[in-house]
Amino acid sequence: GYVPRPCPLDQKERSGSHKLTGVLDDCLCDIESIDDFNTFKIFPKIQKLQERDYFRYYKVNLKRPCPFWADDGHCSIKDCHVEPCPESKIPVGIKAGSSNKYSKAANNSKELEDCEQANKLGAVNSTLSNQSKEAFIDWARYDDSQDHFCELDDERSPDAQYVDLLLNPERYTGYKGPSAWRVWNSIYEENCFKPRSVYRPLNPLAPSRGGDDGESFYTWLEGLCLEKRVFYKLISGLHASINLHLCANYLLEETWGKPRWGPNVKEFTRRFDPIETKGEGPRRLKNLYFLYLIELRALSKVAPYFERSVVDLYTGNGHEDAESKALLLEIFRDTKSFHMHFDEKSMFAGDKKGAKSLKEEFRLHFKNISRIMDCVGCDKCRLWGKLQTQGLGTALKILFSEKEIQNLPENSPSKGFQLTRQEIVALVNAFGRLSTSIKELQNFKVLLQQTR
Repeated sequence: GYVPRPCPLDQKERSGSHKLTGVLDDCLCDIESIDDFNTFKIFPKIQKLQERDYFRYYKVNLKRPCPFWADDGHCSIKDCHVEPCPESKIPVGIKAGSSNKYSKAANNSKELEDCEQANKLGAVNSTLSNQSKEAFIDWARYDDSQDHFCELDDERSPDAQYVDLLLNPERYTGYKGPSAWRVWNSIYEENCFKPRSVYRPLNPLAPSRGGDDGESFYTWLEGLCLEKRVFYKLISGLHASINLHLCANYLLEETWGKPRWGPNVKEFTRRFDPIETKGEGPRRLKNLYFLYLIELRALSKVAPYFERSVVDLYTGNGHEDAESKALLLEIFRDTKSFHMHFDEKSMFAGDKKGAKSLKEEFRLHFKNISRIMDCVGCDKCRLWGKLQTQGLGTALKILFSEKEIQNLPENSPSKGFQLTRQEIVALVNAFGRLSTSIKELQNFKVLLQQTR
């Protein structure tokens, strides 16, 4: 096995450490080992797993209203409701109205074009075969016969529907500007235990303080207890991962009316280059690795839940279900062979009462973030935002339920710890996205060397 270099828990980041190598904070691991492990072991298998029927259909409610502010998505990209209706019937009308601050400006033809393009790219392709639809009825029957002891947020809603994730890859949709920025801003501002007087680095709203390149922010962050610092890093890592996918699957040009997608080095540099982001880019990417390790840890911890014969990945096709389960268990074995996990025992380890209220606070903050995802103006972005937050939420739930998982009965459905189909699909796909991000990051490193 690989013996990691130990590092103090609170190693302060030197502003000179632009190159993304070496040890991560708050855990014992180095980036090169994660890269190799991901490229050779995890990535090929998780790709394969995501293509199986059990994991490619995600049930999601994209119709929940934004609970925090009147919706004014980029030109209100609202024509992309994921109804199973033929493409030809989807209206490309741009809803005007008093709540829509783009409507006046949209007379400008360039903006109208941008709008229409964002509408097209952001629409969710909701095509499902009749065969799939019939299968889902059977799946629901099977799932309902299982015991559930956790809150089912979206899937019981009549508005929830299955979406084929393979038909709706996460990529650049043209959803950007104030509406997209506000969603992330409110996630950080409201939900990262942060006082209003502390501004995130590169926050356009921050009063300019001359030479403070986010130093006051990091001083504040290092003063937090580990749990709250971890929370911030997870959100930052998720943000970095989503931005990486958008840079790697960027709309480069349309030739013969066919869009061409691929990596956009300029966009990557703008978001992650140490100099252009004043050292913030490498920190964001480190948080991506940190998030990867947390979800990796969760996968290795939840293995006993799936190793029981009573749990199967039911789609009605016995042969395929057995294959999917075998592949999943193989991935679990790989995650266990990686020795440098984040050790969550250091979290919530204080006195019982404090730990309990902190855990509850964590859960509520997290729930709030998934509600904020309902404010994303583009359906495809909302779909992936919801899936990845739910995946991370499921990972945290696993890490905080270690005892319950160890005490599961072998042959009967568990009373103590339960995962719904939706949580399982979100967990695997969210980790698949992170695995893809780390692979894409390798690719950008190569492209950057070529362009120098």
